[in-house]
Amino acid sequence: MRVAVLKERRGGETRVAATPETAKKLIGLGNTIAVETGAGLSAGIPDAAYAEAGAEIAADAAAALSGAGIVLKVRAPLAEGEGEVDELSLIPAGALLIGTLEGMTSPDRVKAYAGRGIEAAAMEMLPRITRAQSMDILSSQANLAGYRAVIEGAAAFDRGFPMLMTAAGTIPAANVFVMGAGVAGLQAIATARRLGGRVSATDVRPAAKEEIKSLGATFVGYEDEESKAAQTAGGYAKQLSAEFYAKQAEVVAAHIAKQDVVVTTALVQGRKAPILVTEAMVAAMKPGSVIVDIAADAGGNVALTRPGEMVVTANGVKILGWHNWPGRIAAAASSLYARNLLTFLTTFWDKDASAPKLPEEDEIVRGVLLTRGGRTVHPQLQAA
Repeated sequence: MRVAVLKERRGGETRVAATPETAKKLIGLGNTIAVETGAGLSAGIPDAAYAEAGAEIAADAAAALSGAGIVLKVRAPLAEGEGEVDELSLIPAGALLIGTLEGMTSPDRVKAYAGRGIEAAAMEMLPRITRAQSMDILSSQANLAGYRAVIEGAAAFDRGFPMLMTAAGTIPAANVFVMGAGVAGLQAIATARRLGGRVSATDVRPAAKEEIKSLGATFVGYEDEESKAAQTAGGYAKQLSAEFYAKQAEVVAAHIAKQDVVVTTALVQGRKAPILVTEAMVAAMKPGSVIVDIAADAGGNVALTRPGEMVVTANGVKILGWHNWPGRIAAAASSLYARNLLTFLTTFWDKDASAPKLPEEDEIVRGVLLTRGGRTVHPQLQAA
């Protein structure tokens, strides 16, 4: 079977959906791999590395997709009017498209996949079960986002993270506050601790308190009956009431005023990110403080975040709201993402047919499969 790997054309996307390592393993399953020229350059992977692994280097998207049975993407393929290349129209009918396809937020895109006869698997909708952990793109990418956020926060903060003792005097350790202790938040806590910061953190989910403490950080937060049910069965944070967020804000407002670096990571699947840091909280922070908003792509957790930009407020606080945090560590992010897709494929690989077999009754397949046979098959999208 021919597997196509395309160059990512959406703005700010630096990752690639396959690496020479995963390409070689896919070839080992009996596939041929066509990688569009330049697909890995922004992740530090030249065409020669793919060729050495046994892949064909295709001159353009059309050449890569010609005859493809599987298409690997990081972001959803461009449709007509979205860019200079209409990738969607080039994907053969019946092909399996695997990537971050924004299934729940782009219903028109899902209809287009069905209309083209594409079998689309949206990996961001993978169920959070033990069997699926090694395929979980959200976790692998969030982990790197949390790391990168602290590194960039440290670079923007001009006083240093650890306590520095010199003959000229002592520079105190930075006070770092992480808001949200999911995968990204926990990695942010661990990274800030490794850099020598004094770290505290908060999260609405009841299990997070012990996780925060286990990493050596101090827990800060408001707890009530509503917060006891603040986590879905899949481990994601639920959207809570405005009243709860108001009370949580009261608890953290005084704490934020004393912080040097704040990292916000709160995301709710398929919704705009909740505002955790208000303008008043930012105004209370010290000049030179830094806020890193990992949720910028979903609107941001900070009232003053401008997605894709760094804002410097009137009182001298820097707010980093960059797009695509995992893409800011593209080589590592691509490596993990590509392994996630490889694991998904190998889990459902039929050796006799030399092709993936995705049974709709399987919990993982039911979670990610958007379209099949010209129709929408995902239960949530059918209900909508």
